[in-house]
Amino acid sequence: MSTPRNPVVVIPARMASMRLPNKPLADIHGEAMIVHVWRRAMEAGIGPVIVACAEQEIADAITAAGGIAVLTDPDLPSGSDRVHQALQSFDPEGKYDAVVNVQGDLPTIDAADIRAVFDPLADPDVDIATLAAEIIRDEERNNPNVVKAVAAFKGGRVARALYFTRATAPYGDGPLYHHIGLYTYRRAALDRFVSLPPAELEKRERLEQLRALENGMVIAVALVNGVPLGVDTPEDLERARLVLGA
Repeated sequence: MSTPRNPVVVIPARMASMRLPNKPLADIHGEAMIVHVWRRAMEAGIGPVIVACAEQEIADAITAAGGIAVLTDPDLPSGSDRVHQALQSFDPEGKYDAVVNVQGDLPTIDAADIRAVFDPLADPDVDIATLAAEIIRDEERNNPNVVKAVAAFKGGRVARALYFTRATAPYGDGPLYHHIGLYTYRRAALDRFVSLPPAELEKRERLEQLRALENGMVIAVALVNGVPLGVDTPEDLERARLVLGA
């Protein structure tokens, strides 16, 4: 396999959110949050950007902004499934050979970070790429809500993922890495991934990416300089408004 030459970006979005109802349409300076994420993805300049929408209201917001929206089954079990279904609908002939999955709740994501998650696929052995940043806040080291990427960077910026965990790992002196849930899949890798049943460690850790590792797929991790602000609560939304209003 060679470096993908025709990638596409897909942003999965759905209205259901326990802590912030109707999250994709949350207003940030006159525009829906999902539109801000779409703009950051467009700025990355990787390829066309599609928003995989579980509801018509999200699609309406994206099309009004000039974007491409694809409706997906609202009952799909995960964002990966939503990305896969949208891509099958948008590109049934398989023209696009890689897909960058950007979370729909990252309105302040840096376009450079979106580009960074695509770069590791230059290695022909890599099936999936993702991001991490070094943990600098002590309280994150033992926080199970902060997923750790276990990888040996050896002074470089890209390494193979050995594991992902909610535990404090690896043991001993040295840096820990906060996993950031952006992914790039080779098209065939995404097809395979969504066809696999949930795996044992995936269910135990509640981390979908472990399904790939348990089934022998190669995940590369690219280091970036910081963790983007994810919007999950009203407080997060206010922080995003402050950042984007600066």
